Amino acid sequence: MLNTQKNAPSISDVERAERLRGVLETLYEVNKRIPVIVEGKRDALALRRLGLVGEIITLHRGKSLYEFCGDVAERFHRVIVLLDWDSKGENLNRTLSRHLKGHWEEFSTFRELLKILCQKDIKDIEGIPKLLDRLEGNEISWY
Repeated sequence: MLNTQKNAPSISDVERAERLRGVLETLYEVNKRIPVIVEGKRDALALRRLGLVGEIITLHRGKSLYEFCGDVAERFHRVIVLLDWDSKGENLNRTLSRHLKGHWEEFSTFRELLKILCQKDIKDIEGIPKLLDRLEGNEISWY
C-alpha cells in the first residue's frame, strides 16, 4: 500500500533543508553562467531535477582525466566542480583540482557546503533530491 501522507520532519531537518535549498538556489544562479562538472549521468539528472538549467558536464566521456581537464580548461575560464564525497569522488576531486588550477577555486564552497549539509546521510550528488524530499517530509513511503 502506498502512503502519500507527509512524514512530519523535525525542526533540525527543516532547517537543514532550508540551508540546502539556499545553497542550491545560489548554485542555480551561478550555473546560468558557469558550467558544473559532475561524475556521471545520474548526478547530472539529479541537478536537473533540482532545477539547474545551465551547462552540466559529465566527467566520464571516454577520455583520460588529463584530456578531459585540458578540454575543459580550453573551453571555459571558470567551472564549478561538484564531485561526490565518497573515496572515489575525493580522489577524482583532488586530480581535477590539480589539473584545473585557477578555474574552480572561487566556487569550491558549493561542494564543501553540500558535503557538510548532506554528509551524514549521503555521499553523492545523485542522492540530494531524495534527501531533500526526506528532510522536508515529502518522501513517499511504501508499507
